Amino acid sequence: MGMPPAPRPEPVITWREWVGFMSMVLGMFMAILDIQIVSSSLSEIQAGLSASPDEVSQVQTSYLIAEIIMIPLSGWLSRLWSTRVLFTCSAAGFTACSLLCALSHDLGSMVVFRAFQGFIGGAMIPTVFATSFLLFPGKKRAQISILIGLTATLAPTIGPTLGGWLTQQFSWHWLFLINVPVGALVAFNVWTFLDIDRANPSLAKHFDLIGLLLMGTFLGTLEYVLEEGNRNDWFADPLVRDLGIVSAVTAVLFFWRMLVRREPLVDLYAFRNANFAFGCFFSFIVGIGLYGSVYVIPLFLGRVRGYNSMQIGETMFITGIAMFASAPIIGRFSAKLDLRRMLTMGMIMLAISIWWMGQLTNQSAFWELAAPQALRGAGTMLCMLPVNQLALGTLPPMQLKNASGLYNLMRNLGGAIGLAAINTVATARERLHTLHLDEQVTWGRAAVNNATMGMKLSLQPVMGDNTQLAVIKRLSLMVQRESLTLTYNDIFYLIAIVYFVAIPLTFLLRKPAGHGGGGAH
Repeated sequence: MGMPPAPRPEPVITWREWVGFMSMVLGMFMAILDIQIVSSSLSEIQAGLSASPDEVSQVQTSYLIAEIIMIPLSGWLSRLWSTRVLFTCSAAGFTACSLLCALSHDLGSMVVFRAFQGFIGGAMIPTVFATSFLLFPGKKRAQISILIGLTATLAPTIGPTLGGWLTQQFSWHWLFLINVPVGALVAFNVWTFLDIDRANPSLAKHFDLIGLLLMGTFLGTLEYVLEEGNRNDWFADPLVRDLGIVSAVTAVLFFWRMLVRREPLVDLYAFRNANFAFGCFFSFIVGIGLYGSVYVIPLFLGRVRGYNSMQIGETMFITGIAMFASAPIIGRFSAKLDLRRMLTMGMIMLAISIWWMGQLTNQSAFWELAAPQALRGAGTMLCMLPVNQLALGTLPPMQLKNASGLYNLMRNLGGAIGLAAINTVATARERLHTLHLDEQVTWGRAAVNNATMGMKLSLQPVMGDNTQLAVIKRLSLMVQRESLTLTYNDIFYLIAIVYFVAIPLTFLLRKPAGHGGGGAH
């Protein structure tokens, strides 16, 4: 019997590659951060650009629409130009557009520059995921997945906090100016230190312009419908209805074209891999909870508790602390535990934490929210590592770049569709809760009479003849506060139910060999 062959030594990652890759992670952090960084400062941007409240939302919408178009395109561009060239151009373009956003003098120019910023910068997100699988060997890949997962989940969590602080301390212009030195450093480092693959210029001969137009129209109109639908009463609005039809038609044409072309712009055949398909599904689900909770909690703290942006950030920061604290522990366990069981535990933790969040009262504050938020932070991290590994870990290296774009697209679509559903549910449930509470607040109820008598006694010295009107207004505000609280609880329950329903699907995943990554060659 011959001796078994000695295992091949794992490739050594040089310091240059480490510097280049960590710079890529920083660039991805910036691109994801800028989705949410303006959310707490829209009123200041509105005033600075002389825009209306409805118009200023385009500052966020334009970025999201453009970014969601670039993400699936990045795989093809990375193969055409190489990872080094694509990421450097993306970081440099993102930086230049950030400067132009800060210099914007009206809403029109801001929306255009934000769209370019989102489109160009969107390539940085999936490129990092693909590079981590191409550059790092199996044992190190789990640790890198934790780092990437922490970055991808922490950025939208702290975005509103950082944005509010920058605006309060300086001005809204610094939401974009902060990107300039960081982006320049990222572009320089990636160009100088990282070179892991070669360009394939021959792909340009097969460039599918029609496919690009179909994809851009499909994703762009879909994102617009999701962002603006609830605000405009969905398909009762002619523009939303027409764009919804355009999105549906171009979606069918796009998928058909990608499936029949020999050199598709986006290779959808990666979905034939069951792990990748289910991994994308779980990425979609994680996106719902990630972006949904980051959206709803500040709404509750601002509208019910009356917190400013700094107070909201301080209350929410416990999630980021939990992510940082749990990341090294989860990374250590990932080498010993079945990734599928880790994902199941993470999904259970997320479901429980979000259900727990649904116990809000009008007095809920930092300490009432600390434990469920900490559990949500740890649960998110426990999901991100196995989802990344299970989705991309059984694919051959040649499919990783394209598949990484599709995988990240699903998380963003989960967030977009989740937010649209949340806004729709919130509008309906707030209306229903307000109606029910109004029916209960009648002068024939002893509790109402006792409450109004106390209000009259406290307001009489101040309001004089206007006491009765002041009491009615205060009652109205109390009804609004309680209806909002009940509405946000309903939303958290709904998100939790989605997670509970998805948990059994974790058992359909296949364990990647050696904790995967870049599967079969």
